[in-house]
Formats: sequence, C-alpha cells, structure tokens
Amino acid sequence: MKRKYARALRPLLLGSAVAGLVIAAAASTAGAQELPKTMIWTSYDVGSAGYAEASAIADAFGQKFATKVRILPSGSGVGRLQPLLKGKADYGFLATETFFVSESAYDFATPDWGPQNLRAVLGRPASISMVTAKDANIRTISDAKGKRLAFVAGNPSINVKCEAILAFGGLTLDDVQVITFPTYAAAMSSMTKNQTDATCTTPTTSQLYELAESPRGIYWVPLPADNKEGWAALDKVLPIMKPFEETIAAGLEKGKSVPMAAYRYPVIATTADKSEDEVYAFIKAMDETYNLYKNGTATMKRWAIDQAGQPPIDVPFHPGAIKYLKEKGIWTAKDDAWNNKRIERLDALMAAWKTFLPEHKSLSKDDFSAAWHETREKVVAGLK
Repeated sequence: MKRKYARALRPLLLGSAVAGLVIAAAASTAGAQELPKTMIWTSYDVGSAGYAEASAIADAFGQKFATKVRILPSGSGVGRLQPLLKGKADYGFLATETFFVSESAYDFATPDWGPQNLRAVLGRPASISMVTAKDANIRTISDAKGKRLAFVAGNPSINVKCEAILAFGGLTLDDVQVITFPTYAAAMSSMTKNQTDATCTTPTTSQLYELAESPRGIYWVPLPADNKEGWAALDKVLPIMKPFEETIAAGLEKGKSVPMAAYRYPVIATTADKSEDEVYAFIKAMDETYNLYKNGTATMKRWAIDQAGQPPIDVPFHPGAIKYLKEKGIWTAKDDAWNNKRIERLDALMAAWKTFLPEHKSLSKDDFSAAWHETREKVVAGLK
C-alpha cells in the first residue's frame, strides 16, 4: 500500500514542483514588468557611438525583459532633447548638451529654453585630452601657448572642453591661435595636413590613426591627476570632468596609459519629475543586463555601474538611480555632497531665469545670450 501510495503521490509532487517553478518564473516576470513593455529613447544619429550603444542596451532589454525599445536618432542636441522634455521619450542617450541645457548655455541661451531640470541615471566615462602632432613639441598644456589649435564651427561640446583643458595649463583662448574648421572631420585631420598643431578630442577618433602613421607623429598631452591646481582651473570652466587613466588611444602602445580627463558620453538622462520607481527599475535593468551588452563596442565595459554611476556628471543624479546605487554600495557621502551642490546650482539658475526672462526677452539673440551669460556667471560665483 505504501508503495502504491508513493507511486500515486509522485505525479502530484512533480506537478507541485513544476507549479512552483511556474510561480517562481511568474514572480520573476512580474518583477521584470516594473519596466514598461515599450520605451522610447533618443540618441545621436545612426552610425554614432551613442546610437550603437543605445541599440546594444535596447537589444539586451528585449532579450531579458521582452521590453521593446524605439530609438529616435538625431544629429543635434536640440533634436535629442525636445522629445524628452515634451514627454515623448523616456530617456535620452545624450552628450554635453545635457550640461548646456541645464545652464541655458550656447544653443540654449534663448528665450525659448532656459535652464532645464534634468536628472542623470548613468553616464559612461569617455576620455578627452589635448592631442598634438609630435613634431609640434607640445609636451605639457602650457607648451601650447602660441600654437595653432583646431576648433570646430558650431560645436561647443568639443570647443568648451578644449577651453577647459587650456585652463588646466594656465592658458586661455587668447594664448593660442584658434583655427576654426567647418566640420569635425576637417578639424581632426588638420594636424596631419600641417594646418594646425593640436586639438582636443576623444582618443579613438579615426583621423588620429592617420596622424599617428604620418611623418608628424602623434602625442597625447597628459593631464596628471595630482595636479590639483590644474584640475581646479579646469573645473571652473567646465565642472563635469575628472581624472581618468586611458589605455585605448590612437598611437598609444599596448600596455601603456595616458592620464586624461573623463566626461560622460553617453549620459542617460531623464526629467526630474520621472517616477523614482521607474528610474530605479531602469537602472536595475541596466545592471542586470550588463553581461549581455558589455561587449557591444570596445568601450561598453565602462557602463559597469561602479564606473557609470558616480559623479561628476552633467546634471544631478535622479533619486531613483541614487536609491539603487546606495543598495549596491556604490554611492557615497561624497557623492551625496556633490549631488546636493549640483542641485543647488541648477535651482539657483532656474530661479534667476524667472526674473531674467521678462526683463530681457525683447533683446536681439546675441544680446540676450550675452546678458544671460553674465547673469549665469554671477549666480554661479555667488554659490558656496
């Protein structure tokens, strides 16, 4: 009887075990459903690193959570921001326009914009430094004095970083010969053609490999982390970068590294009023799918949240992101202090804009921009 009972019971136990697995799977799926079934992201245009990385992450979300992501590519910062600010996109894979729009600077210094209240979720470290033709004999930033420096027309993202790097060496734009090129590619190839001596850019720009193989040669000017005075000067121009030891660069020998500056690109950003739970679920999904997308490009390993989830970054971190980063033991008291200071700055600029706009909106475009720049400088200088 016992044997018959056991045989009769076995299917029931097996059925219960299978049911338990189904329930567990359902519970897991329910947790995953904290992510929306569909999402819309913005990014740089097709062919860019930002688009490639957003696509790889979107594919990982689809594999693990069955979330369908539509990516809206745009070659302009305005095009990447507008869908996000109008509520037509959930997240933007943005560049330095994230910082510019939070300050209403450059293209955003118009009555139609004003400081926008964005928040960061994660931002992959991307390095930048001054790169020179080796025969120009620029070995420190201060050596660039009097040299020909390539800038790109209408590209404040690159140009202001170069201005900040010059400040690292105690220089301003008045100390160099700025030569402006109509396109990024033209500026980057100008050293090979002996039209310029240096520029500032990311280390894997394709034209730089040509420079490395040319008779002029290539040299990456270091930004040593222990140069506190230099970093303080850089930070005053553009407070979104920190020291970074780069190992992947045109002309750099395998196993060697160069101290550079790290900014964030792409910056995954959303609006400040985005639900904390939604952002928490998003960053959690980024972390849980990391192994699926980390080999998507040569630099995607830097999306690891212990690298991508720390300041400095273009705008304050979102509370939903901070909650997850604290749970993972990544977010520190120092990070909290940075974030609070960045929120204070953004709040002060938004408050100043409310007073500034009614009094100045009738000015010409250039006069309006100049007046706001002056106001913004005073606001920032008045902060602790």
